[in-house]
Amino acid sequence: MTGETQIITPGAQADPRTRKQAAQDEIAAVRPRPRRDPAIWGIYAFLIFVSIVELFSASSREIVGGNILGPISRHAFLLFVGFIIMICLQRVHYRVFYRLTYVIVGLSVLSVFYTMANGVVINGARRAFSLFGLCTVQPAELIKFSAALIIARMLCNYRVHYKKGKVDEYRRYNRRLVAVVAVVVLFFGALLIKQGMTNTLLMMVISGAMMVIGGVRAKELLCVLGVYAIIAGGYYFVKYSDAGEKIFGTEQADGMTDAEAISSGKEFDRQATHKNRVANFLRPNKFNDEITSENSQEMYSYIAQANGGVMGRFPGNSRETARLPLAFSDYIYAIIIEDTGLVGGSFLLFAYLCLLWRAGYIASRCKKAFPALLVIGMAVFIVCQALVHMGIVTGCLPVSGQPLPLISKGGSSVIVTSIALGMMLSVSRFALRKGQRQEANDRISRLSDDDSMPDNPTQI
Repeated sequence: MTGETQIITPGAQADPRTRKQAAQDEIAAVRPRPRRDPAIWGIYAFLIFVSIVELFSASSREIVGGNILGPISRHAFLLFVGFIIMICLQRVHYRVFYRLTYVIVGLSVLSVFYTMANGVVINGARRAFSLFGLCTVQPAELIKFSAALIIARMLCNYRVHYKKGKVDEYRRYNRRLVAVVAVVVLFFGALLIKQGMTNTLLMMVISGAMMVIGGVRAKELLCVLGVYAIIAGGYYFVKYSDAGEKIFGTEQADGMTDAEAISSGKEFDRQATHKNRVANFLRPNKFNDEITSENSQEMYSYIAQANGGVMGRFPGNSRETARLPLAFSDYIYAIIIEDTGLVGGSFLLFAYLCLLWRAGYIASRCKKAFPALLVIGMAVFIVCQALVHMGIVTGCLPVSGQPLPLISKGGSSVIVTSIALGMMLSVSRFALRKGQRQEANDRISRLSDDDSMPDNPTQI
C-alpha cells in the first residue's frame, strides 16, 4: 500500500550479501593486525650471520687479485635479494600459493627439460642453465621445492568426503590420491636421475614425512614406501651391478679418472663414480684411507672436522679451507665445525630443527589443511636438505653434492630457500591463533565463498 512503511520482523531473511558485509565490517573492527613470526625471523637472522661469517672464512680459494671481498659481496647480494623476496611473500595470502601451485610446478618441469637440452655441464652432468647471462639456475632446487608444494596441495584434500558421505567411496578416493602423490614424486625423481640419486631420495623422504603429518593411514604409507624401495633398489641393481654395466656401459672411457673427466667440461655417465662412492661409504676404515685425487674432498673434510675439536679454532683460522675443494658450498659444514667446533656444529643443527619445530607449532594452529601442510612441507624441504648436507660431510651418508640452505654459496639454493621461508611467514602471518583473532578468523572462514579448501587433518 502506498505510503506504508515496510517492517521487517526479526525472523525475516535479509539479503545474504548485506548480512555478509555487515559481519565482515564487524570482524574488521575487532580483528588484530597480522603479526610477523619472531621465531622464524630469529632463525633466519642466525643463519644469515653464520652464512656471511663462514662463507668469508671458506672462500680463500676464490680470492683473485687481492679482492678479498669479491666472493662474499656476491653472496651478500643474493642474500639481500632473498630477503626482499621473503618480505614480499609474507604479505601474500597463502591462498595465492594454493591457486598458483600447478603454474609453479609447470615452470619447474619446463626448466628441467630446457636444462637437458641447453644446460651448462657441471661435474659431468647438465645441472643448470644460464638466466639471461646474469646467473645460473639449477632446476634441481626448483623441483624439490615444487615437490613439497604440490604434495601439500594434493594432501590437503586427503580427508575430503564425497557429498554423499559413503565410506567406500571415501576410502577409494584416499587410496587413489596417495597413489597419485607417489607417481608425482617418482616422475620428479626421474627428471633428476641423471644428476644423481640424492635429489630423488631426498624427494622421497620429503613426501614420506608430509604423508605422515598429513594423516595418511599406515597401511597406505607402507605401500608407498614399499614402492619407493622396490623402484630405487631395482634401479640401483640394474644400473650399477655387473649385469647393468653390460647393458648400459660406462661412458667414462679412455681410462680417465673422475677428476680428469670433470675437468674436461664434457657430459659423461658417472655410474662408475656413483658405484665407487657407495662402495667407499660402506668401507669400515674409510676415515683412515690414504688421500688421493678421488677422495680428497671427503678426506680433507674429515681432517677439518678433527681440527675443530670441541670448541673450534675460531672463524678465519681454518687450515683446510685453502685445500678443501668446494669448501664454500658442498663442504661448508666441515669449515663451520673447524671454526666453531662440535659446539658450533651442534648449535647450527639445533637451529634447523627449531625451524621444523616452529613449523609444526604453526601448523597445529591452522584451521585449514593447505596452510598447515604448506608450512610443514617447506620446513621439511629445508631441514631435510640441511640434514643430508651434514650427513654427507660427516661421513654418515655417501658423498654427493647438496648445499646447506642459506649458508652454502649458490644463487639457486639461496633464492629457493628464501621463497620457502617467505611462504612459511605467509602462513604464520595469516594463520589462525587463539583468543580474539581465532574467533574472528573462524567467523570469516564461515562467510568465505571458497569452501574447497578442507580442514586441517591434524585437528581431526
